[in-house]
Amino acid sequence: MKIRNEAVLVTGASRGLGRALSQALVKEGARVVMVARGERDLETAVREIRAELPRDGGQVHGLAFDVGDKESVHKLTGAAAALVGPIGIVVHDASTLGPVPMPLLMDTACEDFERVLAVNLVGPFRLTKVLAGPMVVKGRGLVLHMSSDAAVNAYTRWGAYGVSKAAQDHLARTFAAELDPVRFFSVDPGEMDTKMHADALPEAERATLARPGAVAQLLLEIIRNADSLPNGARLVASEIATTLAVKKTEAS
Repeated sequence: MKIRNEAVLVTGASRGLGRALSQALVKEGARVVMVARGERDLETAVREIRAELPRDGGQVHGLAFDVGDKESVHKLTGAAAALVGPIGIVVHDASTLGPVPMPLLMDTACEDFERVLAVNLVGPFRLTKVLAGPMVVKGRGLVLHMSSDAAVNAYTRWGAYGVSKAAQDHLARTFAAELDPVRFFSVDPGEMDTKMHADALPEAERATLARPGAVAQLLLEIIRNADSLPNGARLVASEIATTLAVKKTEAS
């Protein structure tokens, strides 16, 4: 799938992987709308990305919205389209762990569980409902869901987050089955040196963690090769080179 001149919406974009991927996409010539709750951090990220734009780079804009808020969806998507045109690529990166330190699932308040689902699952569902329709009409488009190994492995105290990511994986598979040829993937980016990881595991050795910029480059490879990957697939970012090599061998 081409990236240059493509209209892209990235949620959770003010820091971490969302920011790194937005910057990488803009450098590739995409027209990117960065979305995050924190207006100040978002403005800083947009300003810094613009300052480093190459001459042949794309565009970058910021919209401060909460993807877990139902009332924000149409305002957000309308504002994004007004800035860059019909969205062709969506990256659902916005996530929340819930309260930290993370409690046992039995000790998780119902309201906290609902908030995790609202941001990590229901928000992407609502945004996709609005944005995928025009993609179906065009017969092309891409929706990436940022997943986690907590979606396929049960970890103590990761209950609400893990449940939301497992459901998000299946959301991507179901949309893929219903809306093909629009492409849907869930991607496990691996453990990264981000604020979310530090909040969850403050004692982790940062030197062992992947850098968001390096993972962003792997996501670019997924985007470029979206048409050759099985629609609805769950992908592991660190294994994408091997996955693409296997697909190439199978096709030859």
